[in-house]
Amino acid sequence: MLQFILRRSVGAVVTLFLIGAATFFLFVAAPSDYASLACGKDCSPERLEDIRHALGLDLPLATQFWDFMSGIVAGREFPDGDCPAPCLGQSFYYGENVWDLIVERLPLTVSLTVGGIVCFLFVGLGTGMLAAYRRGTLVDKVATGASMVLSSFQIYFLGPIVLLIFVYSTGWMEDPKYVPFTENPVGWFVGLSIPILVMSTIFTAQYTRMARSSIIEQLQEEHVRTARAKGMPRKYVFFRYAWRGSMIPIVTILGIDISALLGGGVVTELTFSLQGIGRLAVDGAVQKDLPLTMGVMLVGAFFILLMNILVDIAYAWIDPRVRLS
Repeated sequence: MLQFILRRSVGAVVTLFLIGAATFFLFVAAPSDYASLACGKDCSPERLEDIRHALGLDLPLATQFWDFMSGIVAGREFPDGDCPAPCLGQSFYYGENVWDLIVERLPLTVSLTVGGIVCFLFVGLGTGMLAAYRRGTLVDKVATGASMVLSSFQIYFLGPIVLLIFVYSTGWMEDPKYVPFTENPVGWFVGLSIPILVMSTIFTAQYTRMARSSIIEQLQEEHVRTARAKGMPRKYVFFRYAWRGSMIPIVTILGIDISALLGGGVVTELTFSLQGIGRLAVDGAVQKDLPLTMGVMLVGAFFILLMNILVDIAYAWIDPRVRLS
């Protein structure tokens, strides 16, 4: 197992390096005036030249690439101050180090992700498992029908409706906001309950359908039918063989969903006016803040690679044959 994890980790580091190189050449080495974006509209030639020198754009391209990649590991020095590792550059729009901005916004995004995962996994997988176990009954039909209806909703549609009912009309709850968990756990839960509820509702419907179909498919496999033919109890066969075998496709989608949410739940954060990684990515794109956009892209790529490693480890635990491959 250790060699399996090491192989995946080395591959992830190489992939992250290639993504960083592609990001650099896409934004910095592209035929665009990188310094003029930092200078702004009312920019004099002298000021533009100073910015080019400060950003190192007057250096050879290979030197710029080395400074960018080594800065992620060892940090860099800018005229406005030092940028400790991991240095992702300085934001034109905010005037701060990109890494500091990401670290400041990351707790909110992590809170939404963790809260949503707990809700939609517990409810979605549980409902899908119950529907598969009671296949063809009223419970199965209600769960399947409800999941089909809810999965057609979108966060930007369901979110305003929930806000209108529970916040603006009845006043039962306040506008969503982020309160650090370490300062006020109750305030953290209340402030993010509506976004987590809305996001979980849609994901729950998807995982209910996915779990039900995957378990039913596993119940038709030869080894499951053989176990039933040997006289093993239905519950034992269901949980020991069918349930575990159905986890592989679910783990695959779960890894993709978690990495996407950690990389920035753009729709959720914009719908509820929350200042997370997703909102930071939108600000970087709107303001043409290339260092900020590059930084968010690299952080998003890191989460995707991290979740791929965790998914591979989960594969190896669920199906030992994966380790040999």
